Formats: sequence, structure tokens, C-alpha cells
Amino acid sequence: MTSALPAIQPVSPDIVCLADHERHAAEVLTANAWAYFSGGAADEHSLRANRSAWDHLSLWPRVLRPLAEGHTRIRLLGQDYGHPLLVAPMAYQRLAHADGELASAYAAAALGAGFTLSTQASLPLEVPAQAVLGTAGRGPLWFQLYLQHDRGFTRELVQRVERAGYEALVLTVDAPVSGARDRERRAGFHLPTGISAVNLQGLGAPTAAANHNALCAGVLHHAPSWEDLAWLQAQTRLPVLLKGILHPLDALQAARLQVNGLIVSNHGGRTLDTAPATAIALPRIVQALRAMPGASAELPVIVDGGIRRGTDVLKAMALGASAVMVGRPIVWGLANAGAAGVAHVLRLLRDELEIAMALTGCATLADATPALFTD
Repeated sequence: MTSALPAIQPVSPDIVCLADHERHAAEVLTANAWAYFSGGAADEHSLRANRSAWDHLSLWPRVLRPLAEGHTRIRLLGQDYGHPLLVAPMAYQRLAHADGELASAYAAAALGAGFTLSTQASLPLEVPAQAVLGTAGRGPLWFQLYLQHDRGFTRELVQRVERAGYEALVLTVDAPVSGARDRERRAGFHLPTGISAVNLQGLGAPTAAANHNALCAGVLHHAPSWEDLAWLQAQTRLPVLLKGILHPLDALQAARLQVNGLIVSNHGGRTLDTAPATAIALPRIVQALRAMPGASAELPVIVDGGIRRGTDVLKAMALGASAVMVGRPIVWGLANAGAAGVAHVLRLLRDELEIAMALTGCATLADATPALFTD
């Protein structure tokens, strides 16, 4: 597939918020794809908690504040961007729309949002990179990486990522095994013909013999470790961010190993059910880093999970986030109207963020502090 501009589809006029996008997407997607994108692990407690945790935070409005010179700009990894919205990495986006990750990347670039391509993307990693790297005003372009059992393959994949022009690696660390996804099993989830993790082609199967007396039948023999992180850092010139950090002790260990950023995430509730909501974990991690001697307080901390309104984005920034990642709503927009649908999701969030800032008296995101939650 080439990087030709995706066809523009209209967004239905009765879609005015992200919940509308979700409702429409449920009607558009196949039952197979809906189970994959919408489901969480086990009883989906963490999936629901991600959403409810943001709702339980109340914003206290402030009035008569100077707002005339306000803006949403942020600084991330040494670069300035127009707003704090990033597209989270999500696999197999061609399940939602034929243009898949290409449409999402185009929309993110057009709206100045960051874009992170999944290792399990359904398009070659070079395609979205070639399409958006020259776009003026785009956000950061990152690649999400799962460490593979074959270090040689991983090294070559990272070299491809660097050659393609990606600007950082997002190493997912919270999924040594997949969660127990009941919804997918009930639906008999499978990848249709023609959709696969194309960037993992050529990766052989693990060679270690299965040990049925070990955890997960020996699969964890290949689970990544802190030593593997150090190995990866030595293989690449790109910044490395860790995605899937919930515990403050893990955040501190990552800071000691001089990672370039953290993403507070519970994998969208898709791995360990009953893991804490990201809105609960975020301030604990920020507080731990600020109490650590040295420059760790300046370490970028990004959060995902349950972001559905601009008020959620403002709450995340007030809790200490440097930016936010948006996941499932991107897929809903993609399913509904391709690139235009993704752009619509991002525009809604940007508009709602600016409204929330104005109504809480925040001229800039630096004004968003925990004081927004108190009187």
C-alpha cells in the first residue's frame, strides 16, 4: 500500500462527542472487530475504572481571570507542540477501516497531534512515516515497540524505525502475556485474511522448549527485564519511553535507568484486570518522581486510559501529566469516517480542552494544578 491521501468521508452530523463516535462505531464494526477494540481483560473492572476515575474528579471553576493571551502549547522531549494530545498505539487498525494506520497518521498530523505506530500495525511502518514527516505543524512521530524473543530481529526492527524517521521508541512493558480477554473469546476473535502484523514478518517462533510446570507454560522465559531495557538503550539513538507504568517504584527504577519518559497506562484495561485506574496512579507517580533527588522531576509523564472529554485532558494535566494519549476513540472515529473521523475526535477534544481551560481560569496548561480540585 502506498501513502496516497485517504479518501475524505463525511462525519455524520449527529456525532457531536466521543460517546456518539463510540455508539456509531458499534454499528459499523463487525462483531469480531468490536470485540477486539472495545473489550478489556476478564470482568473489565479496570476498563470501567479508567473512565469512572476521571468522572470522580471535580473541577472547581475560577472566574475573572486574565485569559486573553492563553494557549494550549506544551514542550515534550525538547520540542514545542500546539497541544497535549497524542494518538496511542493500537494494533490492526485496518480492522476498523481500509486505510488503517495511514488514515490515523494523516489525521493526527493535520491536527498537530502526536502519533504512535504499534509494532502490530497492519501497514508497513514506513508508510505512515513517509506520509506525514513533511507535514508542517505536526506532532511527534513515535514507534511503539514490543521486545521480541529474537534480539537480532528486534535490532533490525529498531534500525528500520530509525531509517523511517520515527523520533522516539515507546517500549511497552506491561504485557509479558496477554490478559484473559473474555469478550474476544466469546466472539471467536480472529484476524481476517489480509490483515496481519506486517512489521513482524520473518520473526521465527521461540526456540526454548515449553516448560509446563513453569508460569504460563514457560512463555515467560522470554519476558523482557530491566536488563533488556538497558540493552535496547544501547542499540538506538532514539529516546526511549516506557509505556505501562503504574507502580511508583517502577517509575523510580525507570528514572534511575535514565529513560526519556514514562507513560502511565494499564493497557486500556486489557492486561491485568483490577489494576488501578490511570487517573489514580498518575499523581502517585508524579509525586514519587518529584521527591527523587536529581532531574527526575522533569521526566515527561504521559497518561492514557479512559480519556473521553477535554475536561479529562485538563484533569490529567492538573495531576502532573505532560501530555495525554487517546486510544479507543481514535478507532471509533476511524471506523465512522476514516481520516476525517479521527480528525473529528481530536478536534472535539481540543475544543473541549480550551473550553475547560477558560471556565477554570487557566490561561495556559501551566495554570492547571491540583488546586483545580479544591476550593
